[in-house]
Amino acid sequence: MYPFHLSIPVSDIDIAKDFYSNVFGCKIGRSGVRWADFNFFGHQLTIHLAEFPQDDFRSNNVDGHNIPVRHFGLVLDWGRWHEIKEKLLIRDVTFVVKPHIRFKDKPGEQASMFFLDPANNVMELKAFKDNNNLFAKNESNKPLELSKG
Repeated sequence: MYPFHLSIPVSDIDIAKDFYSNVFGCKIGRSGVRWADFNFFGHQLTIHLAEFPQDDFRSNNVDGHNIPVRHFGLVLDWGRWHEIKEKLLIRDVTFVVKPHIRFKDKPGEQASMFFLDPANNVMELKAFKDNNNLFAKNESNKPLELSKG
């Protein structure tokens, strides 16, 4: 796997550093006064200070939830997802879609949540009960088929 690089705007460098370091446990790499790199689960996440509003929350309806079109995220293991969920609840973050389980007791069962970071970037975290179902089709795309690649 090749790591991805994602650069996102933030409105306060110190608050963003605290959030990504303490909620996700990301190590800070290179940084400057207006930016910082993080090891985001093996990927490179860069935050840049930007003085413009982050409030474009256009969405699409997916399984009865308004899912923000502009978002990024990770697929975590089941235990780590629940651990981070608890940290987010303690910090009283704003959830766009509250933590929930999709396809309960069915192939493709997954935990999912969408929330705002301190600069209003929308993030999604999900975890599959069985990681082999990451690319499996769900009930609305029957029949269930697993991706071979």
